[in-house]
Amino acid sequence: MQIDYTKYTDGLVPAIVQDFTTQKVLMLGFMNEEAVRRTEEIGKVTFYSRSKKRLWTKGEESGNFLLLKQMAVDCDKDTLLIKADPLGPVCHTGADTCWSEVNHKDDFLTYLEDIIELRKQAPPEDSYVSKMFHKGLNKIAQKVGEEAVELVIEAKDNNDDLFKNEAADLLFHYLMLLSAKGFKLQDVIDVLQVRHSKK
Repeated sequence: MQIDYTKYTDGLVPAIVQDFTTQKVLMLGFMNEEAVRRTEEIGKVTFYSRSKKRLWTKGEESGNFLLLKQMAVDCDKDTLLIKADPLGPVCHTGADTCWSEVNHKDDFLTYLEDIIELRKQAPPEDSYVSKMFHKGLNKIAQKVGEEAVELVIEAKDNNDDLFKNEAADLLFHYLMLLSAKGFKLQDVIDVLQVRHSKK
């Protein structure tokens, strides 16, 4: 990949970052030759910070890294397109993107499964999901049981908000358990569809 760093007087080229899965544009940064090399070496998108005057790996403080998937240069060889998997919100405001767009697939549960898979790769201190996976299958299964009991308790009351929140907690941890066992929600849906076809 040949990049022309001489097009701009500061030796930097714009780098557009796009979500590898959803194709949403996440942010724009600037890179020099060293930043490109560092990105390729560590697999985490690294920019040159014009304000700090140094290399800056996205997520180095927040833990919301951008895991490199692909990098390409445009036809003029002076702009980069980087496709990455984000480990959390990208914008410093806490938004998914720097344009405040919600970054997920139309099928939110599939998107959530993808996020769980990504968070498994993060250090335990940076991600609740990673922390649970480091504790092991038994801990995740135990948590699913706890959430199920809490849902049953809330079902007996009349607080709809609490019931929905407990249902969400159970579904989230159930997806984690499926992942820990090497399955996706679609595997369970397939079983239900087979059962339905036999009726």
